[in-house]
Amino acid sequence: MKAIVIDAFKPPEQLTIGHLPDPSLDDHSVLIEVRAAAVNYPDLLVVQGKYQILPERPFAPGKDAAGIVRAVGSNVTRIKPGDRVVAQLEYGAYAEFVSAPQQSCFQLPDSMSFTDAAAMGLVYQTAYFALVERGGFRPGEKVLVTGAAGGVGSAAVQLVNGLGGTVLAAVNSDEQAKLLHDMGADAIIDLSVPNLRDAVREQVRAATAGHGADVLLDTLGGDAFDASLRAMAWCGRAVIIGFAAGRIPEVKANYLLVKNISVSGLQWSDYRERQPQKVDAVQQDIFRLYEQGAIRPQIAGTLPLERAGEALTRLASGHVSGKYVLTVG
Repeated sequence: MKAIVIDAFKPPEQLTIGHLPDPSLDDHSVLIEVRAAAVNYPDLLVVQGKYQILPERPFAPGKDAAGIVRAVGSNVTRIKPGDRVVAQLEYGAYAEFVSAPQQSCFQLPDSMSFTDAAAMGLVYQTAYFALVERGGFRPGEKVLVTGAAGGVGSAAVQLVNGLGGTVLAAVNSDEQAKLLHDMGADAIIDLSVPNLRDAVREQVRAATAGHGADVLLDTLGGDAFDASLRAMAWCGRAVIIGFAAGRIPEVKANYLLVKNISVSGLQWSDYRERQPQKVDAVQQDIFRLYEQGAIRPQIAGTLPLERAGEALTRLASGHVSGKYVLTVG
């Protein structure tokens, strides 16, 4: 089968299409003919050999695949051939076919396209678990989202809206600000201003009548996290999702004590392996919100599979708003 083949770790611009053996199918797995695959930030790390989980080479990267089921294992009960599904994987989506455990596959609503399904995989699951499971979000609360124009960030913005919260979207440019305003953000927090340490707190206080952020969803790390932590409300909950800005921050525990702030992290794939029933419940709620029109993926663009390296290179630039999706077949 055709696939983006990682036989040696390399920069994304050097990726090329090649061939891998068709995936095998065990008793609990589903064979999917891939129609769309999402481009995620972890993919960028995987192809360069910088991610915490690296498959044995050669392999195809890609963590979200949407397509049509072509075969199922003998013990598969909830998926059948012909079903339209999305699968959330550790790797393998950048290919014509992929095999996935049935617990990682979800039947699509009739109204959902393959492109939307792929774009709403990992990032929406991550945003939902960060917001609700780790952040303890309650309707009516104020949520500060850093990197709000990215894949996880824009998913979080929509989910906060859909679940009845107030969104404070932290962005780096006027272009991103307009995008997030159009997406329904209640306030824009400008991360491009000087004296970020004080400016973020001042902006958040102004937007919340002095209350602060009940929940912080941080995808950036670095100075943005340091400044955002100072903008938390009393008993606020900060959730660390990633470090796209580059620097892994250190937390001064005395600040947590003074304001009763809690800080937690999220590694979503652990839930997929340890508590798949929670992942399933979250996916059904994501589908529900989609069918109600409360959430829609922000598609930055679609490219054919052979241009995966181009999509990842654009993602690496840090100026992408929304999700790139690869079309397959």
